[in-house]
Amino acid sequence: MEWSGATSSEGEKCQQLTESPQVFPSNAEVGSVFTALAIPVGAIFLSSTECTNEGWTAIPQEDWRKTFREQGLTNGSFVLIQDSSNSNNSLLTKQGEWITTVNETNWIQVKNLCQSESEEELVKIPATANTVVFDIRIKAIKELKLMKELAENSCLRPIDRDGKLLCPVPDHCTLKETELRIESSLGLCPGKAPTSSQLFLFFAVGSHIQPGTEMEIIVEETITVRDCLKIMLEKLGLPGDSWHLRKTDWCYEAGEPLHEEDATLKELMIYSGDTLLLIEGKLPPPLSEMLRFQGFLKVPIWWYQPHGCAGPWRSHQDQTNGPPPQGGVWGASATQGAPGDTYAEASLSYLGDIEISDDATLAELKSQAMTLPSVSEFFIPSPAFLRAWTVESKRPSRLLRINQQQLREYKLGRRTEICLEPLQKEENLGPQDVLLRIQRRLPGERAYGPPVDLVWDTALGWTASTLQRRVADCCSLPVEKIEIAKYFPEKFEWLPVSSWSQQTTKRKKKKKQENLQGAPYYLKDGDTIGIKNLLVEDDGDFSTDRDDAGKEKQKQLALGGRKSQEVLRGQSSSVVSGAELPGRPQRPEASLSIHVGSFR
Repeated sequence: MEWSGATSSEGEKCQQLTESPQVFPSNAEVGSVFTALAIPVGAIFLSSTECTNEGWTAIPQEDWRKTFREQGLTNGSFVLIQDSSNSNNSLLTKQGEWITTVNETNWIQVKNLCQSESEEELVKIPATANTVVFDIRIKAIKELKLMKELAENSCLRPIDRDGKLLCPVPDHCTLKETELRIESSLGLCPGKAPTSSQLFLFFAVGSHIQPGTEMEIIVEETITVRDCLKIMLEKLGLPGDSWHLRKTDWCYEAGEPLHEEDATLKELMIYSGDTLLLIEGKLPPPLSEMLRFQGFLKVPIWWYQPHGCAGPWRSHQDQTNGPPPQGGVWGASATQGAPGDTYAEASLSYLGDIEISDDATLAELKSQAMTLPSVSEFFIPSPAFLRAWTVESKRPSRLLRINQQQLREYKLGRRTEICLEPLQKEENLGPQDVLLRIQRRLPGERAYGPPVDLVWDTALGWTASTLQRRVADCCSLPVEKIEIAKYFPEKFEWLPVSSWSQQTTKRKKKKKQENLQGAPYYLKDGDTIGIKNLLVEDDGDFSTDRDDAGKEKQKQLALGGRKSQEVLRGQSSSVVSGAELPGRPQRPEASLSIHVGSFR
């Protein structure tokens, strides 16, 4: 936060705003600023706009006991402090808001760095937050009495406190859009600012950067890392191909290498103003490969909520309808969540990556995942309240059931990702237990109720009759009064589960044993089973309105694909028919003799 003392510009006092960055705990009371700054108790004002000279609103004294967080203050917020010795409130209206106009205090300082002969080296241009950068640049050229040609070949660059020139600001933006403050210092420099499709980058050689030794370059954001490296080497005049690029970290030191040399700078999220380092030596292998070689795994962790709610583990962000933990969210359409329209679909929220030995157990992986900052927002009593799945095609795939089993025994690949599902109680699944999601069909509606977890012990066999009995017991219904079906989300289809008899051949009189793991059901962990109460409705329809819409969409996509193939076929045939192909030469005719042997 920044502390400022305010005075009036009317005349009695020559008041001036003085900015000073201060650090306060987010849970500290707002009124503690007077003690921290050692000034008499007076008035506190908050800035309601991004511009520091506009929209100041007084905080009532009874709200001083609220914390900075409760007042909505974050890093970089502005607070205006007025001590009790200053009784002049001419800067504030009766409503407690700041009144500002364009006067001599609202200006941008422009310094001439074009190395041209000029009588003036520094000018102040009146400006507001909505002033366009182009207008400031043109007015500065006029007041500096520079050549008119600079209007087409110059740019404005912010100057930081150390005197370093930063990335040029676009001409079409306002000061507010470029996040420049009033009274900032800009340098008028030769050369055009980068366009919207270009990047302005700093680069240097070696891992230790000396201030002021960086070079500058403007490249297209679609250029690859390999081509960008070549351009930088050519500009530096360095021979050889044993070089690689690294980004700088927050300490302005060499960070992770840019391994994907064929990826574009835009894909790797390189932005204007970033600094890249040219490091001598071949590109080292990715960290994931090094960890794999050393017996370590780098595992991305996701948060999985199949029921559309987090139950007692709901986070603070969920309670306020805020964003997911770390930005990345996969809305798993047609996943193992609710197949009907009544309940929300499942979603995967990215939590972060963990590095763990493949000798570690599944329980240790869960414990380490609980240390991620995003997981701390949820209330998980212990790792036993988490269920782990592998992730494939943006949805849960294989259930990892034994907590004390080593990760090596699960044969997790180098690119394996794990999602964690919160549980209401501890779970200890056996090797013959199958986890299914069962949903009861709502009477008189083409929809289903919320999904419920069902653990099915397959020790007695993977047969339809044993599954029906287990489902009937769970629903407290007679087994002959229910009908069940497995849901195939990729096809939007339901397949009724019933006993069947396999066809037998003449040689093998023995019937093939019934097994729901095989065709046509391929039953596995996480599958959705629909339940119909025959006491209420006895029709064979398990589908929902959403299933009909999904099938129709697939039909339209398939029809469009066939039409496009027919168009391409017609175009290719027209090209072939319209071209004058040379005639195939005729070979001379020859006699042919056929001999048929005797096989008696």
